[in-house]
Amino acid sequence: MAAEMVTPAWMHTQISAEEYDSWSEEQCAGIEIADGLVTVSPNTSKRHNRLARILANALDSAAGPDWNADTDFDVRLQDVPLTNRRPDVIVYRADTIDLTPTRPEHVILVVEVVSPGSETTDRIATVDQYARAGIPFYWRIEQAATGVPIVHMYVLDPATRAYREGEVFTGAIKATAPFSVTVDLGAV
Repeated sequence: MAAEMVTPAWMHTQISAEEYDSWSEEQCAGIEIADGLVTVSPNTSKRHNRLARILANALDSAAGPDWNADTDFDVRLQDVPLTNRRPDVIVYRADTIDLTPTRPEHVILVVEVVSPGSETTDRIATVDQYARAGIPFYWRIEQAATGVPIVHMYVLDPATRAYREGEVFTGAIKATAPFSVTVDLGAV
């Protein structure tokens, strides 16, 4: 006899921005909302979390007083239907730290670290959503079998609201404006 997964009813109904905003921080942890529907984020590995933390710390140090870098941070891409994403690393204007929700116009860079279970989302779905929302830079980090990350950098073309591929780095990150940072991620 096979075990069946029973999903809660609320995962099958559209969630409004007002409803989501009424939930506690604990209820919102580990989920994203795409086109009004709840998606549960896959569990991440220690390697994934370490890589995101190292990168966020480096970006935060390089950003200066005008920008903050964080992990585990929501960005509201659109209200109707609600699309609320939680990138692995986000760089946003420091003067908006207390504004909720964080909006795309507050954000300059989002980073997704690809993990088993998030490949399609990080390579296709979120990249299009971030571009349509107007976030200027998107980085996708692939965790290679060698342990040395591969960083794909994308730059928004404002006219088309699509990203064009920029540079690809292995192991070291050399950020574009307004950042000047080199991070040797080596084997993480």
